[in-house]
Amino acid sequence: MSEIGFCNVTFLEGLSGADCYNEITLETSEYAACCLENDIGEIRIGLNTFFLLWAGATVFLMQAGFAMLCAGSVRSKNVKNIMLKNLLDACGGALGFWLFGYCVGYGGASGDKKGFIGSGLVAMNGMDEAGDLIGWFFQFAFAATAATIVAGSVAERCKMQAYIFYSLFLTAFVYPVVVYAIWGSSGILTAFNEDPFLGVGMVDFAGSGVVHMTGGFTALIAVIVLGPRKGRFHDADGNLLDEPVNFAPHSVALQVLGTFVLWFGWYGFNPGSALMIGNSTSADVAALSAVTTTLAAASGAVSALFTDSIIGRMNTGETEYDLTMCMNGCLAGLVGITAGCSVVPIWSSVIIGVIAGWVYIIGSKTLVMLKIDDAVDAIPVHFCNGMWGVIAAGLFATPEFMLKAYSVEDPSKAGAFMGGDGSLLACNVCGILFVIGWIGAVMTPFFYCLKIFGMFRVDPLEEDVGLDISHHKGPAYELTGPNQEDVEELMVRRSQHGSGGTTVPKEESDA
Repeated sequence: MSEIGFCNVTFLEGLSGADCYNEITLETSEYAACCLENDIGEIRIGLNTFFLLWAGATVFLMQAGFAMLCAGSVRSKNVKNIMLKNLLDACGGALGFWLFGYCVGYGGASGDKKGFIGSGLVAMNGMDEAGDLIGWFFQFAFAATAATIVAGSVAERCKMQAYIFYSLFLTAFVYPVVVYAIWGSSGILTAFNEDPFLGVGMVDFAGSGVVHMTGGFTALIAVIVLGPRKGRFHDADGNLLDEPVNFAPHSVALQVLGTFVLWFGWYGFNPGSALMIGNSTSADVAALSAVTTTLAAASGAVSALFTDSIIGRMNTGETEYDLTMCMNGCLAGLVGITAGCSVVPIWSSVIIGVIAGWVYIIGSKTLVMLKIDDAVDAIPVHFCNGMWGVIAAGLFATPEFMLKAYSVEDPSKAGAFMGGDGSLLACNVCGILFVIGWIGAVMTPFFYCLKIFGMFRVDPLEEDVGLDISHHKGPAYELTGPNQEDVEELMVRRSQHGSGGTTVPKEESDA
């Protein structure tokens, strides 16, 4: 017997004539098929790795979207500050998630036991394979996204050191605990355990609850503890204003740019959560997620824009179209579809987006009524619609798509509106309560400690002047005009153009 190739396919020696030829043909065919299978496997690994690399990079681009949206939404005197905070979110998120975050979120998952946090992967110790490394990169982009949500809410009055501490703490510990519970194979709510919660586990495919509720509820706690910006709800003497003051954004163009960048990034966020693309099932999941994401974003934008216009016409008799409502409605639709993008039918994504627009409007007006100052409306977009997204998945998930995305064969575990017995909806509601309970229990004392030690809010005078001048060596924009005397001299010269010479100003000729 002689061995050929790494597939251990052998020829039988000692044969002759047609028997030998037939045997060789048979064995070489098996060898070729074996080699082809190995080649396909290698290609599939490379394809899946590239898919996650692309998706992770696209999600990371959302950092630029958040930066542009926040920078456009604040006043010009605070642009440097909010941009630096967004940049440090990426830096702090990378370091925090590298050191402890990935360990807490994904370490020590056994698939048969359930726990609270992972262990064993501190500083990515022992991770050297492509699948593990690219998995860390993809999940880091999600962690950084959760942290960035808070930046806009606390804009224009939060100290830099407080923000750095918060960003590290969230990405290294707080957010990963939510990840372990819902996405880890040993989590108490995960759908990926051998014995899932309520027989199905929580369905939050790309993170309406895990990412957006976590960041949004953290932002809500932060702005309550921090307090509103000066002049938002009270005058200089502390008296309550009859109408809240709306601080106009300094650049609508940056707001729109940020919105489009975020919408683009969501195509890595939602379809990328399929985690692979090398087989027909995962391809179906990713493709469906792309379509539902698009329709929910569009319907959310239209819903918020025209609903606000109708309300305005009823109150004032005039029809106006608010660009901010359209932009945030779009983002609300994206957040609302994130949990169920892979398991809901296409038509339902439009319904989810329309309702998301309404949820945003109600949430935004409720915050103002409660005198809670969210500088960019991140709380109604991410927290309120994060809850709606998780609930929507529990209502509209179909048996067919649950089988593809979660390998759930029991049709009774589908959404409550799709023939399910309600167990999926109940599980998702429990997930909402878990996120609120965990974030509230940890982040409330954290922010109050920062406030007690004077590390949270900037000095009132610094807030009046603007954080760019008080913290970052000058304003983001050079707003000083040219010297007035130079302008007057230029105008004199222009008025005498063509007279055959240049007339010296009177004061110079007298000299």
